[in-house]
Amino acid sequence: MTRTEDEDLLLAVLNSAPVIDGHPTDTLDAPGAADWARALGGTGTTAERERLREVRDTLHRLIRGTSEDVVPLTSALDRVCLRPTASPAGVDWRLEAPPDNALPARTTLAWSRVTTELPGRLRPCANPRCNLFLIDHSRPGTARWCSMATCGNRMKARSHARRRRGEE
Repeated sequence: MTRTEDEDLLLAVLNSAPVIDGHPTDTLDAPGAADWARALGGTGTTAERERLREVRDTLHRLIRGTSEDVVPLTSALDRVCLRPTASPAGVDWRLEAPPDNALPARTTLAWSRVTTELPGRLRPCANPRCNLFLIDHSRPGTARWCSMATCGNRMKARSHARRRRGEE
């Protein structure tokens, strides 16, 4: 997978538990969850989605700094192998994993690649009412919100309203 594909997969999985209208939701439980997982290259089975939820929830805690437990990530990588294949263009790596474990393993590998290649750039949204994550590609590395159009705008509007009321 390319770095962009890794980032897309990682954010899709991390952001599969959004807060909507103040209520936590879980794409992995929603109608169409199997189709969503298949669209990401998975099998869509219940077992796969449970493993993916464990990986996602572990990554949430790691990224937020509330836990250092990596056992579910180690489990996701159990019985996984990257096989090299040489071609005139170079070496390609093919993931070999049990079918229901391939998507959780790919997500774990994507997280590792993003945190290695973009240290400090994967972070939770700065809006405390949001449960989404972002990968900061800004030059100064100061992006704070999952979306400037939603959380960024809301947070700036709240800050402006507080200043106008004299609270800051």
